[in-house]
Amino acid sequence: MENNKKIGLFFGSFNPIHIGHLILGNYILENSDMEELWFVVSPQNPFKDKKSLLKDHNRLDMVQLAIKNYPKMRASNVEFSLPVPSYTIDTLTYLDEKYPNFSFSLIMGEDNMESLHKWKNYELLLEKYQIIVYPRIFGEEKKDEVFESLRRTVEQHENIHQINAPIIELSATEIRNMIKAGKNTRPMLPPEVFEYLDGSSFYK
Repeated sequence: MENNKKIGLFFGSFNPIHIGHLILGNYILENSDMEELWFVVSPQNPFKDKKSLLKDHNRLDMVQLAIKNYPKMRASNVEFSLPVPSYTIDTLTYLDEKYPNFSFSLIMGEDNMESLHKWKNYELLLEKYQIIVYPRIFGEEKKDEVFESLRRTVEQHENIHQINAPIIELSATEIRNMIKAGKNTRPMLPPEVFEYLDGSSFYK
């Protein structure tokens, strides 16, 4: 079982995928023991409003376009066939059964530390899976004592590994708002994704 292929799972709406996602994904592949990184396109995040989401297949198409020159990256639609809303632990359990020779790790932003205790079966997640945490910038409102103590507790867990990835403060929400306002988003998007969106009415 030591030869299990190591897969990092990067969950998200990818609405749309942008260069920050690729920079982060590439950094993790180059600076960890992950052999592949899968962008898991979520049909619905239990903590997010669905109104602004493009259709599932459109967001999957954009991920596939964005990673076509990155052989260690994959787009995954695994959650499309699972019950909605999607819970991370259920998806991981399904993937473990489907790919018994793969070893899955979870990639998440530091900001998720605050809500991790609200995740379904979060104790099981921490117990069974390696979690790779990348840095995020926090607003002042996040720096209260409760948040700091929770972060310290979680950070001391043996399955949590912080990685010193570059902080890319690009927001898909901001990109959508710029597209709606007719502003140029070319520098923020993989070229293929920019062309895909530019030739459509998406987010307008």
